[in-house]
Amino acid sequence: MKKRVWWIIGIGLVLVIAGFYTYRTLAARNSASAASLQTTTVQRGNVTSIISAAGTIRSNQSATISWQTNGKVGDLSAQLGQKVQINDVLASLDPNSLSQSIIQAQSDLIDAQTALDNLKKPQALQIAQAETALSDAKTAQENLLHPSQTAISQAEVAVINAQTAVDTAQKSVNAVKYGRGTDQQIASARADVLLAQDKVATWQAVYDRTPGDPETDLPKANALTNLVTAQNERDHAQAMLNWYLGKPTEAQVNEANTTLALAQAQLADAQDALARLKSPSQTDIDLAQAKVDDAQQTLDDLKNGPTQAELVAAQTRVTLAQAALNQANLTAPIAGTITDIEVMSGDMVSSGKTAFRIDDLSKLYVDLQVSEVDIPQLQVGQEATLTFDAISNKEYHGKVTKISMVGTSSQGVVNYPVTVQITDGDSSVLSGMTAALTVVVARHENVLVVPNQAIRTAGTQRTVTVLYEGQQIQVPVTVGLTGDSVTEVTGSALKEGDEVVITGSSSSSTNTTSSQTSGGLITEGGPGGPPDAGGGVFFGP
Repeated sequence: MKKRVWWIIGIGLVLVIAGFYTYRTLAARNSASAASLQTTTVQRGNVTSIISAAGTIRSNQSATISWQTNGKVGDLSAQLGQKVQINDVLASLDPNSLSQSIIQAQSDLIDAQTALDNLKKPQALQIAQAETALSDAKTAQENLLHPSQTAISQAEVAVINAQTAVDTAQKSVNAVKYGRGTDQQIASARADVLLAQDKVATWQAVYDRTPGDPETDLPKANALTNLVTAQNERDHAQAMLNWYLGKPTEAQVNEANTTLALAQAQLADAQDALARLKSPSQTDIDLAQAKVDDAQQTLDDLKNGPTQAELVAAQTRVTLAQAALNQANLTAPIAGTITDIEVMSGDMVSSGKTAFRIDDLSKLYVDLQVSEVDIPQLQVGQEATLTFDAISNKEYHGKVTKISMVGTSSQGVVNYPVTVQITDGDSSVLSGMTAALTVVVARHENVLVVPNQAIRTAGTQRTVTVLYEGQQIQVPVTVGLTGDSVTEVTGSALKEGDEVVITGSSSSSTNTTSSQTSGGLITEGGPGGPPDAGGGVFFGP
């Protein structure tokens, strides 16, 4: 019996010794495995989620300015890098090279502007003239409806005078149908010629008998004077006879007929005026009333001022003339900086040729294309960081100002245009540069974080491997925001200070569990301590 007890004791000692050495071996192995792992401590920190993209710098506003007409460049007042304001003149064409239409526009502008000014503020003279015209129209209407006896008498006298003129003109027409003189006039003219010839012969004889020189002797001079006078009278008498014997010219006949036709027309007008005066027609009455109405409307318009339509029409004429004249000059359409000049003084230019570019550099923007996967995370106002290959060792900042609601598809990829404004740009940042951007889409501060490498995914379940007392334990976790290097973990499965495995295989973990509390949440103890005793799950042998 004692022998049997000693056997049992011996076997027990062997088992204890064997168990001790086995435990030492396993502990050493686990210690060696744990020593080969890379771990980190769960701690609180900040997690930032970003979207990266590249884009091109552009100015807030830009304008390319081109010539609108042909000519030779004269004055060039703009310089590269110069800041200009709206409507500043940048360059002008030589006046001697301008087209006729532009030169004419200068005169048209003066006339149109004068007309507009007169329309806005009518002169007193225009009002006075309109009042006079209205008064004359009313007087004419009154005389038409109620003519005075004096007016009727004057009209009758006008008819009589016109008839007399017709009769006189008719006699002239009748006269040119025959010779110029009557038989009696011709006979009288012949007698005058004979008498004049005889008188010339008499004075010629006296002159011949008188001795001396007519320049020095008085009797001889008197004889010469009388002879010359007689010769002139003879020539005149002969001319009269010749005229009486001649016939009227074609021009004289036409003149007589024209005078008669004019006299007849004047007689018809006088007779018609007398008839209308005594019995005006309804047409005449209506016309007189229309003249009164027009005169009244003109006066009212001048006193009341122009209508909106009249002002628009007058202003349009000014604008058209000014627009034609402006073709000779290039002005700045926006305020900004001259960033390109493609013209020099003396160049011959044509319509459409580019001359300047202006950029408003007060604000700089970057245009991006963001994938449809990332676009839901973007919001206006989010911060961005920018770097440039052309600008070394310097970082700039910006914010999202515009997110397009319409995407564009290219080769099956849908992107959305996004605009970011640079908030601290300087002279080193130029329009057209390529920028690399990172946009901060989310930021969580003072949360539990673990390195991204510590997260393991199996299906939809995320886990981390906790190193506890040399053991690797897989703990399910809920992932929050993921950044470039760390990930937020939520819930109470992990505590600040827990040691988690970053690299190494989890196959060396000797104990895992899938047990959960009644609420479905796995919990563990605080930093470096055992699991909570009040309902947590115990990981260990």
